[in-house]
This record gives sequence, structure tokens and C-alpha cells, in this order.
Amino acid sequence: MPVLFRKRMLLPAVVVTAAAVVASPAGAGNALADAACFDRATQPYTSVVDSHLHYRPFGGKAIPFDEVNDYLRQSGVRYVNVFGIGQKLPADSDCTYYLNCPGTPVLPSIKNDIVNAESYVESKPADPHLTLSMTSFDIANPETIPDTLDMYDREYPGLFRWAGELNLIKGALLPNHHEPATFQDIDAWAPLMRELQARGIPATIHADLGTDAEPTKYLALFEHTLSRYPRNKIVWAHMGLSKELSTMDPAQHIAVVSRLLDRHPNLTLDLSWRVLEDQYFSKPGVRQQYADLLDAHPTRAIPGTDFVASRDKTYAVYKEELEVTSRINKALGDEAFRGIALGENYFRLLGLDATAPPVCE
Repeated sequence: MPVLFRKRMLLPAVVVTAAAVVASPAGAGNALADAACFDRATQPYTSVVDSHLHYRPFGGKAIPFDEVNDYLRQSGVRYVNVFGIGQKLPADSDCTYYLNCPGTPVLPSIKNDIVNAESYVESKPADPHLTLSMTSFDIANPETIPDTLDMYDREYPGLFRWAGELNLIKGALLPNHHEPATFQDIDAWAPLMRELQARGIPATIHADLGTDAEPTKYLALFEHTLSRYPRNKIVWAHMGLSKELSTMDPAQHIAVVSRLLDRHPNLTLDLSWRVLEDQYFSKPGVRQQYADLLDAHPTRAIPGTDFVASRDKTYAVYKEELEVTSRINKALGDEAFRGIALGENYFRLLGLDATAPPVCE
């Protein structure tokens, strides 16, 4: 049975088949909406939302904008957050990936967001549905933020509906002159956070939990953020995990995440990046522990790939990363599957006029 994703204003209704997601004919949607359901036994487990996709790399050539959108259509993704990357390698650097050039500064820049916005204005695809994100705020130097926000509003009024990925602390970038935010910096975000709250804009924050040597080294910074801005929609990138934190006891990590979810009702988990699968979910017995966490909080997580669209990558790479980051979906109960894989949590968080189908009984 085909399954309908209803969207009354911004997009045509879309129908999910076992092979792909395609636009439904005008007028065909409403009749199916009440009857259709998603059959997990025969239809894909890969997510229809990619809430964390970098259309621009740190440096070097990017995959063309329309080609990335074609990757999404081919893979069944119909809703995506268009992240730039809020930091750029120097224009005169031959390096294209920061890990390959420690010591080379990778500093906040608005360039990627401008390219994304211009590409969007030129293309304006109806499918997939694109949400532009402001990635360039220098949150370790918050005095610069008001001018940056004014630029977004002046040049692209109403176009940006997400913020982030904003690096509160990203350990992998420390060799490239990354400046973590301090407690005082976080307090000084207040004007930005008030504005995001007023506009209903979620903010994806990259806040490493810690390192192998000190698994919760940076937790206090993120907890301060959550306590300081309880009414903001804050999305925790990668649940705080990273390549620098590969050996943490999953039970300890789950306990930390569960406590934060219980204390902070506007916190949403970002399940992007294959590091979660490769370093944690795939270990014997661990996947079900995380599935139980998500089933206990079925409305509190959104999916993503963390794909970076550098020109050396192909559709096959994106397809693999979507599949790998979607494997957790197979272990979820129906409510969490609908919220995460079918996009209901993302639609609600962003305030989209869209509804995920129920899961067939």
C-alpha cells in the first residue's frame, strides 16, 4: 500500500513506495491520507529526512547544488537541512579537509551560507524540501553575532529557518585554532537565543561530551547552555559523540543523555554521523540499548547523515552514509520509527505543515 506524507502548503503531498518517494498527483493525496500506512516489512527503513547535510566543504570544490539534491531524490530523502560549514580553510590553502592539515586555521566564515542561499534562490527546487541554516555564527566571540544576523536578514529575508551546526566545543578542530566557547560566551548568546526563540528557529549545537581520557570533560558547557536557554529548541549534534570519544561505556552515555532529556524538554537529539553506528550502535548488544533509549523518548530525536558534499564524493557515498546512519531505525518501535525515520519529529520541530504516515499494525 502506498503511504502518504501530507503537506498542505509548502510542498505537494508526497507518496512513499517501497522504491522511492515521489510527488503525488494534485488532488490524489487527501483520499489516501486517512487510509494509508507505512508497512515496515516491505518499505525502506532509511530516513526520509536528512536534518544534517553539509552542502559545502571546509575547502576545495563542492558537489554542485543541484547534483546534491538529485542524490536526495534518488535515495528517497524528501526533507533536508542545508548546512554550509561555518568554518573555512584559508583561500590560499591547498588543504581540503582540516584533519589533513593540523596547524592551518579553520575559522568562522559566512561564505558557505551565502553560496547556499544564492544556489537556493537560483534553483528553488520543489522536491526535496530545503531548509537553509545559518552556520557561521562565531559563538566563541558573541559580540560579532548581531551583525551577522543582520546580514542574513538584510540579504535573505525569511530564507534561513535553522541555525547551526554551531561549534560550542569540537575537539577535532582544536589543532586548527578552534576556540571553544566559555561559560561567559554562552551567557552572551542571549540576544541571539531570544531572536531564535521568537522565530521558532532550532539550533543544532556541536558540543563534544568529552574524550576517551575524560568522557564527560565538556559536559558542563553543554548543560550550562541548556539551563541558560530552556525555551530554545536545541538540537545536540551526534548526541555529543565523536571520533575522540570512542570507548565510553554505552550505559554511561545513555544515562547522561536520558538525564538531559528528562531535565530539558526542548532538547532534541541529532542522530547524524556514521561514527554513532561504527563506534557504538554496531557493538554486540548495544544497538538495542540505544533503541530502548529512543523508544522511551520517541519524540526527541531527528535523523541525519552529516554528509559533506566535497567533489571527491559520489552518490554511492551519500547512499551508503544514509543507509549506515539509518540502521538504528530497524531496532526502533513503531512510535519512534514514525517520529525519526518518517520525519514526524522533524516536521513538528520545524513547524512544517506536514504529517508522517502511521505505521501499519
